[in-house]
Amino acid sequence: MSKLHHSGTAQETALRQAAVIRDMIRDLERTVQILNISICTEEERVRVFDSSDPAYPILARPLIARRDNLNVTIAFLAQRLHAIAVAIPMAVLEPARSTEFSLVSKESVERKAAC
Repeated sequence: MSKLHHSGTAQETALRQAAVIRDMIRDLERTVQILNISICTEEERVRVFDSSDPAYPILARPLIARRDNLNVTIAFLAQRLHAIAVAIPMAVLEPARSTEFSLVSKESVERKAAC
């Protein structure tokens, strides 16, 4: 298999990486929102909101674990994006959007019981 040659400077490569990371973060945030809705739906269906309760929905547990893992991934990607932003001139970066990272804990989901 032949190697693909990318033309461009290190700065262009960094900009492409930053764009890919921003897209990944947005996609993962949407997935976290969907998982939060699914968790809330399961809790509402069973009417049990305390994860330590034996009657807590079995489906909600792996959804919570998946959501938490995605939040860790989002935080890592945000750190990487920040490192890229620091490494290249800010004037070249796409204008900063107020990306709100969905590091939502299970407790905050429970507090929003009116999902």
